Amino acid sequence: MHYFKIETDSSGRYAGYIDGSHQWGLPGIICPVCHATWSDGSKSYPSIDLTSIVSLADFETPRAEPIEEYERLCTLVRPLLPPEALLEPGTTFGPFIGKYQGRFGQLVAPDPWWLLVQQQTLDALHSAGLRHLTGCRAILQTRQKDLPDLFEFELLPQGQLHPDCLPAKRAPACPRCGRTGHSLPDELLLDERTLPQHLDLFRLEDFSSVMVCTERFFSLCQRLGLDGVEFHPLPTRSSTR
Repeated sequence: MHYFKIETDSSGRYAGYIDGSHQWGLPGIICPVCHATWSDGSKSYPSIDLTSIVSLADFETPRAEPIEEYERLCTLVRPLLPPEALLEPGTTFGPFIGKYQGRFGQLVAPDPWWLLVQQQTLDALHSAGLRHLTGCRAILQTRQKDLPDLFEFELLPQGQLHPDCLPAKRAPACPRCGRTGHSLPDELLLDERTLPQHLDLFRLEDFSSVMVCTERFFSLCQRLGLDGVEFHPLPTRSSTR
């Protein structure tokens, strides 16, 4: 199986603009051990509805909280998530709400970790039998006529980078909050042993800003003539860890 990294289109052909935020989110944290205040909003679950949680206001304002409060909020959210979902400070939930304008391709990647799709394109991908593709309608307003509705792909965190592409003397993760502080390597190498066999589209577990697709997804996009993003091959190697 071959894999590809999905990235923002660098051609300048499309000049679409999207601004807003997801409806709910976990706070960032203040770690008492490594003393870092941090949040990473690259993990998102737009299909997850939090309205059954009584203390919904706790998920409406971006902020940093002591790690104990973050952990309490995680216990409220976790029963609503699919088994493969992972949580971290700044994880978001519910639809993306905001505004948009400009020109968009059939696939849209405003950020390296965020992938949207026009409805007709999503329907075509589903009809072709791609596996476990969840598209959630973004609630976007515009004064511009005839802009297509956009749907956000829900990308589950699966798979990891191979140790051979990471620094040999990297610092261990914080034992309390799990933060590593590692930068994304310039040259990526996927750990074949960790890659999912049931998904055609996902994000990496350890570097969740990296969106990955299978050769099935890539080939179908080529056959359908889809544009708006770039695909870059990712090498793989099996590890023994």
